[in-house]
Amino acid sequence: MLVIASVLVFTLTSGRKPVDFNTEVKPIINSKCISCHGGVKREGGFSLLFRSEAVAKTESGKPAIIPGDPGASEMIRRLKLDDPEERMPYKHDALSNDDISILTRWIKEGAVWGDHWAYVAVKPVVVPEVKDPWIRNDIDRFILTKINEEKLKPSAAADPAILLRRVGLDLTGMPVLPALSQKFLADPSDKNYETLVDSMLAHPAYGEKWASMWLDLARYADSKGYERDTRRVIWRYRDWLIKAFNKDQPYDKFLIEQLAGDLIPGATDEQLIATAFHRNTMTNDEGGTDNAEFRTAAVLDRVNTTWEALLGTTFACVQCHSHPYDPFTHEEYYKFMAFFDNTRDDDTYEDYPLLRHFNDSLNTQLDELTSWLKQQTSAEEVKYIKHFLKTWEPSIHSIAADKLVNAELSDEKWLVMRDNGVGRLKATGLEGKTELMIRYRAGIKRGTLSFHLDSAKGKEIARFEIEESNPWKIVSLPLMDVAGVHDVYLSYTNPLLKGTEGGGIQFDWIHFGKVLPGKTDVQYKKQSERYWSLLNVQVPLTPVMMENPDDMRRKSFVFERGNWLAPGKQVSAGVPHSMNPMPAGAPDNRMGLALWLTDKKNPLTARTMVNRVWEQLFGKGLVETLEDLGTQGAQPANRELLDWLSARFMNEHQWSVKKLIKDMVMSATYRQDSKVSKELLEKDPYNKLLARGPRVRLSAEQVRDQALVFSGLLDTTTLGPSVMPFQPDGIWFSAYAGNDKWRMDNNGQQNRRAVYTFWKRTSPYPAMITFDGAAREVCTSRRIRTNTPLQALVTMNDESFIEMARKFAFRMQDEGGKQPSEQIAKGYEIAMNKKINPASLTVMVNLYNKSLNNFRSDSLATCEMVDVLDKHQTPETAALVVVANAMLNLDEVITKN
Repeated sequence: MLVIASVLVFTLTSGRKPVDFNTEVKPIINSKCISCHGGVKREGGFSLLFRSEAVAKTESGKPAIIPGDPGASEMIRRLKLDDPEERMPYKHDALSNDDISILTRWIKEGAVWGDHWAYVAVKPVVVPEVKDPWIRNDIDRFILTKINEEKLKPSAAADPAILLRRVGLDLTGMPVLPALSQKFLADPSDKNYETLVDSMLAHPAYGEKWASMWLDLARYADSKGYERDTRRVIWRYRDWLIKAFNKDQPYDKFLIEQLAGDLIPGATDEQLIATAFHRNTMTNDEGGTDNAEFRTAAVLDRVNTTWEALLGTTFACVQCHSHPYDPFTHEEYYKFMAFFDNTRDDDTYEDYPLLRHFNDSLNTQLDELTSWLKQQTSAEEVKYIKHFLKTWEPSIHSIAADKLVNAELSDEKWLVMRDNGVGRLKATGLEGKTELMIRYRAGIKRGTLSFHLDSAKGKEIARFEIEESNPWKIVSLPLMDVAGVHDVYLSYTNPLLKGTEGGGIQFDWIHFGKVLPGKTDVQYKKQSERYWSLLNVQVPLTPVMMENPDDMRRKSFVFERGNWLAPGKQVSAGVPHSMNPMPAGAPDNRMGLALWLTDKKNPLTARTMVNRVWEQLFGKGLVETLEDLGTQGAQPANRELLDWLSARFMNEHQWSVKKLIKDMVMSATYRQDSKVSKELLEKDPYNKLLARGPRVRLSAEQVRDQALVFSGLLDTTTLGPSVMPFQPDGIWFSAYAGNDKWRMDNNGQQNRRAVYTFWKRTSPYPAMITFDGAAREVCTSRRIRTNTPLQALVTMNDESFIEMARKFAFRMQDEGGKQPSEQIAKGYEIAMNKKINPASLTVMVNLYNKSLNNFRSDSLATCEMVDVLDKHQTPETAALVVVANAMLNLDEVITKN
């Protein structure tokens, strides 16, 4: 109380505004002090990470900061010394007098700490009371206030054709359809503009465009990654995203289903598919790797992705030490990791757990079986059986076996046993289990498999006579009644094998469960056959998340210095103390985490999504560093606007992303022309004030998709498996590819939107990588736009773009009249929704004439350029293809102006 009173007296008598910790003190600490006195190092026992540490005793026995008394504070004394051996910062330039003055005043005022703006809950923001005819909604009031402060003026509204193109690309990733274009350009009124926006938001292409953004965050790929990088069938997750965006699923529900859809009571297949968000982690199929290591790597990746993608904060470094700049401790990282550490997945070749997709006929059989089961047993037991049929879980994956004798993990993937082979399943819960199932294959008959308690010679609890089986087969037999948790030993013998010969049996998984109930029921035989038919039927699969049951629960530990081989203190699931607490009654699992993350008290979730959407529309976030809203991230260009939008997103819009987007694109800020004046370029070169419209290069997906639209080649089929467009031979190659090659789709499938392109992590589609697409080995929050000659090489030489140019040229001929100049003008109008200016038309016509002269003297070149034996096989068409190709490469075509 004395310190507070002193601070109050000092502030009132000095007439000075108190030092602000976040804007004045924290930047000095982060740039000059924290590298030696923070999360990583604590030289002299002094840390500036938290106030409690900063004012605590150091190794000298007394604190370095004494609030209210800078003269007695060792920190200030050391900053002022001349001796470089004692002066702080050690072996660096001395602090400026201004910096020392700020720190001195701060300590005199009580060394008051402050929470970084991004870690403070979103609060209501008063909309600035600024009036101007330019304003169209409240977003503009925030923007205009900042513009006025700099004595600038906003730009005029963009030309209707430019705005039309901008809205189409931003909301659907493609140009607007002709019917809508013509209607808007005929009357570009506010009413028609709103109709245009609503139409774009309702278009199926909207979900495809916004899913493309999310796939980078989800590190989505059609392959598993690492060296072997084999295929993974997970495209149903991509389809789930597209459908979720199209139906405008509230963002809180959108996140809950991706983080914990499997934990929703009565979870649907769609909710399970949503959890594939965190099954996009890489799996290492290479032989000789440690499965436990790569399971752990996947868990850590889920932690880091959750924070970067959903909370916009760097958390990964806390794996090894407390955060050097933000209020997160080393132990808190592992408490957070515990939310993800208890999932069923291992680093298995099959990517278990998997959702088994039943068609309508199989679902009808499942419903009939379920109806019968409800008459035989409890609702909980019915739920368990149904879940097992759809997932084969919970089972013990064979890679969990240890203490192997005359057995091995073949290629580190499957347990293989030879004659007199032994393996152990550690700490197996047997309470209430009455049946043992195995999924196996065997290339030799007459094998015997037995299971024993606590040792290879222990009490036998089950025995199988193994039949020859290839492919996989599931069999079961009754299990002796055993209480508690035990080590279970497998023993395999086969008189047809010699001890060291090849394996007699190969395991996929082992399941300890319960015998199907209802043996006295007259329907039992029929339903039992149905049960086994459903259990063994081959169906499509999708990797999903699933929690371990209680008897398989994992313990979580702090990894000393981030090393998974050095577990330290055991921890339970929890969230950082500097953030909002867990909601009352929330479980300590992924569902609890999802509820915490979507709680309106969480300071980061809404801000992160609002900032991400703003970046998609304006080319740069209100905080430029989308991946880091923390103290080392960029300062908000308009913090008040970010918080106002975040509060509106959660409360008024009830987490509706479409309404959030509509707010932004209806603003006068968004509708501005992107031309830049000399004054604006000098005062605001990076357009942080938003006094002009966005001008950015299109994304990799947009460059391809709009070219497909111009050419008329676009296949508008939605959803479904990934496709392979044209790609030169020899690009997709790896040592483990075998016969798995890039095979171009046909029948138009190769011309589907870019979001459906097959994505192999070690060899992503070259044209899209050239335009800054992400490899997706890890979460990518922000694509850094580049400008390289390779991009022109793609749009002018890639066979896909040549084919698009051909069809674009054919379209020009069909729709543009008889004269080449008319055809070229029509092509430009198709691309840009406006007429070409005379100077540009002259350049294009000159290119046409020059090309025409060349093709008239080279019939082979004409044939190669046109590539069809029909009416188009002429030098005139070949020359127009060259022009069309150049048009696809124009700066104004591959740029959103």
